[in-house]
Amino acid sequence: MQTLEKILDDIMALESDEKILISDILNKRRIEEERQQIAFLAKDSIQEYHAGKYKALSAEEGLEVLQLVISN
Repeated sequence: MQTLEKILDDIMALESDEKILISDILNKRRIEEERQQIAFLAKDSIQEYHAGKYKALSAEEGLEVLQLVISN
C-alpha cells in the first residue's frame, strides 16, 4: 500500500490541470460519501420513528431539544 506522502508526491508531479481534476474528483467523492451517510442516518431515523421510539414534540419542545444538542 502506498503511503500518503508517496501519493502526494505523485500528484505533485502531475500537470496543473491534472491536479485540478484530481481535486475535483476527490471533492465530488467526498460530497457523495457525505450524502450517503446522511441518507443512511435519515432512513434509520425514519425507521425508529415508525417503530415508536420518538414522540411528537411541540415547536417549543423541539427548540429546547435543539438548544441542548447545540450546546453540547
